[in-house]
Amino acid sequence: MTDRAPSDSEESASPDDSFYEHVYNELRTLAHSLMSREYMYSTLQGTALVHEAWLRLGADNQIEWKNRRHLFAAASEAMRRILVERARRRGRQKQGANIGGDRKRIC
Repeated sequence: MTDRAPSDSEESASPDDSFYEHVYNELRTLAHSLMSREYMYSTLQGTALVHEAWLRLGADNQIEWKNRRHLFAAASEAMRRILVERARRRGRQKQGANIGGDRKRIC
């Protein structure tokens, strides 16, 4: 076994970094689970879904999470809303909705 000098990233790693890495990995697993039930030709990837959900949750404006369950419930809800919005947008595009937002009237 040889000794080696720790890299810059190893020296600057803090306990918070490993916590966030763990949370990030769990969120990606959750996103992939949600995405597995989605349209199979979706261009959205799990990682992008996690990032979008994080932005909607306030990103760097740190929310005081009550506990782990609170964080994951909020993230899960944000991811579901993103997927629903994408599905609705895809449905509107298939129905030929105008880009300007005018809806067709059926009388």
